[in-house]
Amino acid sequence: MLAVRGDDARPNKHSGGLTMGVEDRDWYRDAQRERDKQRQLNETRNKFASFTSRHLGGKPAPAASGLRSPRQTGLIPMLIFWFAVMGLLYALMTHYLKPKAALVTATGDLVIERARDGHFYAPGMVNGQSVIFMVDTGASLVSISEPVAQAAAMVGGVPTTFHTANGSHPGRVVDGVTVSVGPVRVSHVKVGVGLTMGEANQALLGQSFLSKFDIAMNQNQMVLRAR
Repeated sequence: MLAVRGDDARPNKHSGGLTMGVEDRDWYRDAQRERDKQRQLNETRNKFASFTSRHLGGKPAPAASGLRSPRQTGLIPMLIFWFAVMGLLYALMTHYLKPKAALVTATGDLVIERARDGHFYAPGMVNGQSVIFMVDTGASLVSISEPVAQAAAMVGGVPTTFHTANGSHPGRVVDGVTVSVGPVRVSHVKVGVGLTMGEANQALLGQSFLSKFDIAMNQNQMVLRAR
């Protein structure tokens, strides 16, 4: 039992117990508050250590610990996880943006799908060398890069100058080349060599090939019908 008998309260010898004064009681309350704060701090540290262990792969550490290694804090597992995610996203985007192969209908029409950027792309071949064509109805020639021409053993040709939106570029024109888009093949096509695009295997499908077809376009497809 606690009794307050004034600021100078003393132990009661007749009660058979201890009687706490005001100052003793205030000290007891302060000590109790400090213990509660320390207990809450320890609980918070334990919860944080448990979260780190579950989600970042780290191991719980004692409350009083120094600097921890990257493996203890879960940094290395986290980096490995994000590298794996980025690699997977890159593979999916590459597959998703890959040009679709041109299709041939039962009537013999060549169908090229429109890409997400609004252009028409189709895998094809120039003199047996694989390329990715971008259809350009305003271009007079099928055009390829010099590396593709060398890989396709296309030598010689007539020197010329190509005039593009990016300026004038020297090049050459080679005649009698076989060009195919999907299963459709056209022989004796004039091909311009010296095209410079983003990738070496990119090529333009111009009128030296397209003029062999009647072209019809709708919202998402270009249809080439042999004349």
